[in-house]
Amino acid sequence: IIVWFCCVCFLFLPQVLNEKKLQEVDSLWKEFETPEKANKIVKLKHFEKFQDTTEALAASTALVEGKLSKNLKKILKKIVAKDAHEQLAVADAKLGGVIKDKLNLSCIHSPMVTELMRGIRSQIEGLITGLPSREMAAMCLGLAHSLSRYKLKFSPDKVDTMIIQAISLLDDLDKELNNYIMRCREWYGWHFPELGKIITDNLTYCKCVRKVGDRTNFASSDVSDILPEEIEEDVKAAAEISMGTEVSEEDINNIIHLCDQVIEISEYRTQLYDYLKNRMMAIAPNLTIMVGELVGARLIAHAGSLLNLAKHPASTVQLLGAEKALFRALKTKRDTPKFGLIYHASLVGQTNTKNKGKISRMLAAKTALTIRYDALGEDTSAEMGAENRLKVETRLRLLEERGLRRISGTGKALARTDKYQNKSEVKIFDPSGDSTLPAVSKKRKIQEVEEQDAEVAVKAKKFKAEMKEETTVEDAEPVKKKKKKKDKEKQAEEEE
Repeated sequence: IIVWFCCVCFLFLPQVLNEKKLQEVDSLWKEFETPEKANKIVKLKHFEKFQDTTEALAASTALVEGKLSKNLKKILKKIVAKDAHEQLAVADAKLGGVIKDKLNLSCIHSPMVTELMRGIRSQIEGLITGLPSREMAAMCLGLAHSLSRYKLKFSPDKVDTMIIQAISLLDDLDKELNNYIMRCREWYGWHFPELGKIITDNLTYCKCVRKVGDRTNFASSDVSDILPEEIEEDVKAAAEISMGTEVSEEDINNIIHLCDQVIEISEYRTQLYDYLKNRMMAIAPNLTIMVGELVGARLIAHAGSLLNLAKHPASTVQLLGAEKALFRALKTKRDTPKFGLIYHASLVGQTNTKNKGKISRMLAAKTALTIRYDALGEDTSAEMGAENRLKVETRLRLLEERGLRRISGTGKALARTDKYQNKSEVKIFDPSGDSTLPAVSKKRKIQEVEEQDAEVAVKAKKFKAEMKEETTVEDAEPVKKKKKKKDKEKQAEEEE
């Protein structure tokens, strides 16, 4: 067995002397305890030094990517091809497959090879003479720095930095555009206030102001390439009877310069959006199909990178961007929010208010799967995103149709929408509704009146009887008083 070993500054091909000892994998480390024991197991077959750090970096990057470097091809063709019956021990199975396909050499990869590589690495100074440990450490450090710079520069995991910067710049441009357009409308509105009501589109407004300038020039100017004919006529008519103030030529020049800035920023924003759209389709195609370019880019920017976003569970993806509301709800013991940045996705936007929470939860679950597929998968197709979006749309359709089911009947049949027919009915006014008295028949009224008269007569008789009793009581009281006086006078006379 010939072992292929690549180190920092050289390519090293040792040959195994005693293959029987390699079968005992667990005790193989004992054979590499000292340099003397290691020399009994392996011997130097070939040694080749790298010319500089650039060559070493090229060989290392080829190994990381599982490819064959030029130097390795030459060595394997010259040295190993002579001993065609020998097997080549390789630490990377993927690289062994490439060597077997291109050079038709039998390669071996097993736990035994891993232990053998570990033993050779521990005794590399004893196996190769004339190699100072200080120089070895310095070369290791230099190559490590070069390899790290290469990975940072060309790693596909770091390309999402461009997306983060682009979406942040896009948000800043939107804020600046709003400020500039508001200032432009307010500034030119002092001179021609009617124009702001006629032209509602901001970019068209700025183009029109830049082309014409003073409102007195509208009558002689042709703005048919900017405005439709109807609106152009309205603008010219309003310019003749405008109530705006007169401004100087210097003021108009400053307003036109501001309009130039607005138009340039708008054009750059359109270009930046196209760049972001292409970047998102290249890096995260499935995520883009699920939630769109802007929402996907904002999710990546909020998480820090695509790889960090892939580590989040679906519940975290659903609430990304609503952290303040979440912790405030937990603190006050109220209902937690149902969505964050994912609320701006088209699938959530087209749902009615009742089903927004359900759809956002399902969309977050499917989005988490697509993010992991984009970040960790080797395939760059967007089929998975299209399938998951179709599932969410089907679920959304079922939720919306559930509200249209019949209450009575089978319960499963959909509500039928019959053709509307306008039936006009002539209604007559009912005058009985004007009276507040209850409607009673005449016979009933006569009976009620007779009963009422009888009750009144009975009450009158009772009243008269009571009055008579009261008068008799009053007449009896003064007679008693007179008798008492006479009795008192008689008693006084007898005593005398």
